Amino acid sequence: MATKRQIFYSFHYANDVMRVAQLRNIGTLEDNKPASENDWEEVKKKNDAGIEKWIDENMNYRTCVVVMIGEETSNRKWIKHEIKKAWSEKRGVLGIYIHNVNCPRNGKSKQGSNPFDNFTIENKKLSEIVKCYNPSSTDAYNDVKRNIEKWIEDAITIRNNN
Repeated sequence: MATKRQIFYSFHYANDVMRVAQLRNIGTLEDNKPASENDWEEVKKKNDAGIEKWIDENMNYRTCVVVMIGEETSNRKWIKHEIKKAWSEKRGVLGIYIHNVNCPRNGKSKQGSNPFDNFTIENKKLSEIVKCYNPSSTDAYNDVKRNIEKWIEDAITIRNNN
């Protein structure tokens, strides 16, 4: 039986929480509880130091960071912080485009840009190292369900080799 990995999910809460909630509930990964809407409201009230502390505490002991890439993800301050932190702490990192996951409120959305383009490591864009996956436009949920464990293992291997 494969090891259940501890995963930190990075995403733009306001735009993508419902898409991300569906994917987090797939059940193939460990039982880490998503932050509730009340938890997020408390986090949003914090100053930058408080938000950074919350991220640090929640990323602690995680082996991989999965960036759920929505339409506006790549420009978000805290997403950038989480990517930088994950890479510098040698965690596996990967991206999954979620525009094809149907949101009960808003349907599908436009594909966002690659957030790893914002970083350079040894004269190379991080997007040349970190893999991003674009699930099927007809069945994104099941595409992620079938592949996410392998994608996470691949991300951890890539990070261990870079």
